[in-house]
Amino acid sequence: MNKTLFSSSLWAGPVLAAAAMAASSPVLAASAAAPAAATASTDVERGRYLATAGDCIACHTAVGGKAMAGGLAMASPLGSIYSTNITPSKTHGIGNYSLEQFSNALRHGKRADGANLYPAMPYTAYAKTSDEDIAALYAYFMQGVEAVDVAAPVTALPFPFSIRASLSVWNSLFHDATPYKADDSQTPEWNRGAYLAQGLAHCTTCHTPRNAMMAEDMKRSLGGGEIGGWYAPNISSDKTSGIGQWSEQELIAYLSGQPVPGKGAASGPMAEAIDHSLKHLRPEDMKAIVTYIRSVPAVADASVKQAADSFGKARDDLDSLRGTELPKDHDTMTGAQLYDANCASCHQAQGQGTEGGGLPPLFANTSLGHSNSNNLVQVLLHGVERHGVDSVMPAFSHELSDKQIVTLGNYLLASYGNPAAKVTEQQVAELRDPAKAGASGLLIFARIGMAAAVVAALAVIVWLLRRKRSS
Repeated sequence: MNKTLFSSSLWAGPVLAAAAMAASSPVLAASAAAPAAATASTDVERGRYLATAGDCIACHTAVGGKAMAGGLAMASPLGSIYSTNITPSKTHGIGNYSLEQFSNALRHGKRADGANLYPAMPYTAYAKTSDEDIAALYAYFMQGVEAVDVAAPVTALPFPFSIRASLSVWNSLFHDATPYKADDSQTPEWNRGAYLAQGLAHCTTCHTPRNAMMAEDMKRSLGGGEIGGWYAPNISSDKTSGIGQWSEQELIAYLSGQPVPGKGAASGPMAEAIDHSLKHLRPEDMKAIVTYIRSVPAVADASVKQAADSFGKARDDLDSLRGTELPKDHDTMTGAQLYDANCASCHQAQGQGTEGGGLPPLFANTSLGHSNSNNLVQVLLHGVERHGVDSVMPAFSHELSDKQIVTLGNYLLASYGNPAAKVTEQQVAELRDPAKAGASGLLIFARIGMAAAVVAALAVIVWLLRRKRSS
């Protein structure tokens, strides 16, 4: 394995040499303490960088809560999964974890008590992380994170998913805990990018479609998926369905949080990943990730005939508003009226946005170009929050009704985006309040499967009893 991928060999030699000298000579023991302390500090800082690459803070920090103290509710098809406290608190965090237990959590999805973690924690990706980097992460979480003695809410999924032991079967079927192995046919830069993208950056967790059992379909790696009500688009190298037409410079700028004219802006979980993680990576690591992503085999969607950033053009419907009074029932307002009242002040009359893309144009905007309109609805309802970026979008969930969101969303798609995409009232209601969504197909499938298993077991028992009596 190419150790330069993980940068562990840069300080392993001095550490071992100092330890050996200290062990052989009591006189040198004191002088060895200083290098050891320096090494510990280096491990903490290296772990801090790796935790940033893994975007740990985004999931393990509740809104208004303390860093890494958990409590964030993450939407899933089965209900909310609450992130855990991963501060070094010995009462409510991971302060009592050994390095081995910490490694088991990251690589095998196992808590210290042996219980399975839900794969909302992307251990399926973190398993690619090297032993050296896991040790550095451990040093950071134990020494560089403030302990917060607060318990996170307990996750309570419906039966049978409330039985964590059942995840052992899922893990045996779908989880590969093997650390990343360098591909000798590729360059060190490509391997570094693959190591980060497949591992700590966990790109596939959001951007890969999942099968009926919620496992990633790696035959369509990075081909697009849904997570928490958001659509994570195809980022494979396909030129129509994916990002094959994006240049290296455009991708680096996008992942760095900079406006990319003609491509649209990040929102939702992707904006969080950029603001908390990706834009803080070293330039060489960012370039390595882009190099790897651009090489991922194309995943084509036959239903996609046009790239998401190629729809629409500048237009306005101001003429339809002149001399027309607003209806008393605001649910009957037209799309143009809703746009003029809520959007035009920022995105301008023709949807052209502001110069430089600080407030993005609505045409040639990927948020409006996909056939899946979830991201558009999410942005209209919940807005866009960015950290350290002036460009923000307010939430309209308290201003506009479901019918108004439907009308406005379909107007935007027809005027500036993919006219084949649609927004529905049911979609808006469920994205506004996920509790309104019905039981997921996975839950129904699991319960039917368990019922069938019970019936089959009873049938076998009856058959055995009858056979015993007849004999």
